[in-house]
Amino acid sequence: MEQQSKAPQDIRNVVNFLRSSNAGMKVRVGVLNGKRVDYFKGKGAVKALLSPAYAKLKNVPKVADEEEAQRLLLTVIPFAFFLRVERGAPSGTSSNSPKQLQITQMQTFVASDYYAWFYEGSQWTTYLGGVAMVAIMLAGVMFPLWPPIMRLGVWYLSIGVLGLIGLFFALAVVRLIFYIITVIVASPGIWIFPKLFADVGFVESFIPLWEWDLPKKKGKKKRSEKVKEANGSSPAPSAHIEEVQDSGSSRPASRTAARIEEVPDEDS
Repeated sequence: MEQQSKAPQDIRNVVNFLRSSNAGMKVRVGVLNGKRVDYFKGKGAVKALLSPAYAKLKNVPKVADEEEAQRLLLTVIPFAFFLRVERGAPSGTSSNSPKQLQITQMQTFVASDYYAWFYEGSQWTTYLGGVAMVAIMLAGVMFPLWPPIMRLGVWYLSIGVLGLIGLFFALAVVRLIFYIITVIVASPGIWIFPKLFADVGFVESFIPLWEWDLPKKKGKKKRSEKVKEANGSSPAPSAHIEEVQDSGSSRPASRTAARIEEVPDEDS
């Protein structure tokens, strides 16, 4: 947009920070004039300007409190990097569909309102990725023209990668067979490399070497029972029901009445 080209460098630095992942803003997807756009809540932008990551930046306006952050974001709006929008109903039949957005006539900054992005940020990473993809495709097409040494190196590299993948699958099969054997021989069974498929780092996947397959303990109930025993709380008195003959003359003699009395528990 023409307004964006007129923005001073310090304002552009602020916008680049807000558009990057370092800001930590929650970005949503909406539909504006039939096109999908990113939008955010003003409160998230205020928090981003008050974050330590923004304080470390250079050549940006300094922000000390929320009022200064809102004034700074208000000065960004005339350059149309983002505009204030109203959020409507979902664009599709599902409630999770992107919601409809509409640009408001009154362009101001309010922390509780929503703002749609009209700036994609720095594009150098996109251009660099495109150039790298084209270079890889050309290198693959021209593989027959590679020198023999390079082709031999690629062959060894591919064999090594396939060997690592095969070793991983073989390890998974061996640990499963070993677990089944130990379940039969020494219940509850032993897992080799129990964290092999866990969401941990590469080195942590092989630590520890083995582990018993113990069931997870239900700690909450057991802890509450232990606390009661530790406090020495006595059980509540129980109710004893005894049937006695009714001596009233107004009722039939065969009818019995129930009397309830509380007696202490024998265990107390």
